[in-house]
Amino acid sequence: MSDEAKRSISGGGVLVTKSNVGASDDRKQSSASATVLTIKKAIIKSADMKTYMQHEAIDIAIKAFEKHAVEKDVAEYVKKEFDKKYGATWHCIVGRNFGSYVTHETNHFVYFYLDQKAILLFKSG
Repeated sequence: MSDEAKRSISGGGVLVTKSNVGASDDRKQSSASATVLTIKKAIIKSADMKTYMQHEAIDIAIKAFEKHAVEKDVAEYVKKEFDKKYGATWHCIVGRNFGSYVTHETNHFVYFYLDQKAILLFKSG
């Protein structure tokens, strides 16, 4: 099972992602080394973005949180990944408490929660 093993959408813009942490596909797990299953609940609050890009934003954000503990670093990771995949200029804001009012290109905006953190990702400029 891969890191992005199972995904399901249940109504209302909620995406639940399950991932195996530390699991190996090519060998069996012993009873001493149990697989840790993490569940990330993504709630899309507002979006002007194609569905596949929304899913990609959530997947990239999950990877960013696995690699980085600081919100600024998570935002940088997400921004750079979207710059690589979809061209410049993307902006990303991550945190528990912030306000924003932005102008974005059509079909290039998503605002979602991943557990307790909000992620705002948009293309402008």
